[in-house]
Amino acid sequence: MVSQEQRRRQLAREKYLRQQQRRTDARRKARIRNSVIASVLSVTVVLVIGAVLTKPFEDDGKKENAGAEVTPSASPSKAPDPCEKPAPGKVKSETWKKEPAMTIDESAKYTMRLDTTCGEIDIALKASAAPHTVNSFNFLAGKGYFDHSKCHRLTNQGIYVLQCGDPQGTGMGGPGYTIPDENLKDKSLKGGIYPAGTVAMANQYNPQTKQGRNSGGSQFFLVYQDSQLPPDYTPFGTVSEAGMKVLKKIAEAGAQAPDPQTGNTTPNATVVINKATVTKS
Repeated sequence: MVSQEQRRRQLAREKYLRQQQRRTDARRKARIRNSVIASVLSVTVVLVIGAVLTKPFEDDGKKENAGAEVTPSASPSKAPDPCEKPAPGKVKSETWKKEPAMTIDESAKYTMRLDTTCGEIDIALKASAAPHTVNSFNFLAGKGYFDHSKCHRLTNQGIYVLQCGDPQGTGMGGPGYTIPDENLKDKSLKGGIYPAGTVAMANQYNPQTKQGRNSGGSQFFLVYQDSQLPPDYTPFGTVSEAGMKVLKKIAEAGAQAPDPQTGNTTPNATVVINKATVTKS
């Protein structure tokens, strides 16, 4: 027969064991909860970084992945518009089914001039290093494709670029054809940096899925301040010193808050390409 003292000790032990079990269960649940939180945060960081690097640069009828995006968001600014009114005229909507035939001389020097509402931006093109890209721009400029089009996106956090080349002004437009990636091992691209003055192609490449190579169209971005980007965007030109002053004037005016539909951070400056020309020298 169990004595009263033995029964008391048994009940005390059972109570102790129940307390230990509750503590063990609590620690297990905490570990599971923390593991889930860590996993969610990890996935979120990866997605944000991927978005920053791919968002800015989509083309050819699809929203392009700057350079180039996260999208680097831009804070609203009340800076006055430093640019003039656009010249009279309308953008063209013509598209083509295939990349134009090669007509440039790869050994020659070519310059693209963007006569914008904010000033002239001259770009020395890299014909030998990016012949398909330069040939495409020579073709499109000759067709007046860029004339009267807006530069639809300015980023001022994370990466520092002005994106142009979409007659629709939404980041969704393109010429109907795509061109291959080129010159991704350019000596200027060191340490994952696209230096200020670089002009590069937007595209649909997604570094997470490794999908979207050779998807450049007509959209391009001009880097006005050193920007950290992987070497996934064809560098095909360099902005002149005078052109950099125009770019910095545009950047100093700031950008609007992200558009809820397109995600674009539109420049506060009215940046319109009145005329684009490519010349051989």
